[in-house]
Amino acid sequence: MRIGLIGTGRIGTFHATALNRHREVGSLIVTDADTARAHELADRLGATAAPSVDEIFTWGVDAVVITAATSAHAELIGRAARAGLPVFCEKPIALDLPGTLAALAEVDAAGTVLQLGFQRRFDAGYTAAREAVRSGRLGRLHTVRAMTSDQSPPPAAYLPLSGGLYRDCLVHDFDIVRWVTGREVTEVYATGSDAGPAMFREARDIDTAAAVLTLDDGTLATATATRLNGAGYDVRMELAGELDQIGVGLDDRTPIASTEPAGPPPADKPWTGFLDRFGPAYEAELSAFVEVVRGERANPCDGREALHALRIAEACELSRLDHRPVRLAEIPGGRD
Repeated sequence: MRIGLIGTGRIGTFHATALNRHREVGSLIVTDADTARAHELADRLGATAAPSVDEIFTWGVDAVVITAATSAHAELIGRAARAGLPVFCEKPIALDLPGTLAALAEVDAAGTVLQLGFQRRFDAGYTAAREAVRSGRLGRLHTVRAMTSDQSPPPAAYLPLSGGLYRDCLVHDFDIVRWVTGREVTEVYATGSDAGPAMFREARDIDTAAAVLTLDDGTLATATATRLNGAGYDVRMELAGELDQIGVGLDDRTPIASTEPAGPPPADKPWTGFLDRFGPAYEAELSAFVEVVRGERANPCDGREALHALRIAEACELSRLDHRPVRLAEIPGGRD
């Protein structure tokens, strides 16, 4: 299989490395707006560096992996769809609903494959949680708590391009709440704080957020996020039912200390970032994409899944700005 990868930044480099050692990937073509960076990666992997994106679509690839800047995702998805090529794309499809819906329309019209990069669906802990919920082990689920805490904030220049904390960060929690529980969010109430570094206020963004989500069966979920968790990178989920309670993300690297005299000791090597925490899951989602391209499995996370998560993020942003509960029915793009 011959795969073209667009974007050789941090996540692109990780994906290229994983694809390069995959037994079904015979050759890899990489490209980037920074041609020197693309050539350096290609030289290191023994891959081919293309002068521009155009060559990805003219050199005869079997599939495309998009890890370019977010602003380029929708256009590249559309271009791949028109070329009849299956695509793996890091989230999001676009930073707004109109762009997302337009890209999905192109994929639908072409009848091609679009797999989105929600890597938590391939994490062992989240997979086990889904199985526990679906098996009935917890009994009636009544409470879900999801959280994402970055150890340090992104560069200031990234914030105006990110889409904001709900769309850029908490969108992963919104997706995984749906995936683990099998339920849809019907209403949100969200708030946020920009009391941290001035760069968040300058970008009209927030550094910390909290949202209460009501699911369609009455289950309540909370989702919180911050860019400023100095203890380490902390991504967890707790699910409480009438029969049992379980947690995802609790291990000897979880960056939290107990104040109890007999509590567990602080982590010696706390998680530092998403590639550190979710490395195996990122590799697993790309292996799944290769299987999808080869016709060996169904698409595990198509573009509509990204749309549902984005709609929740949009509802949260509206709730924060309007200081009110927002029903998902108010957000365009829902199921007919």
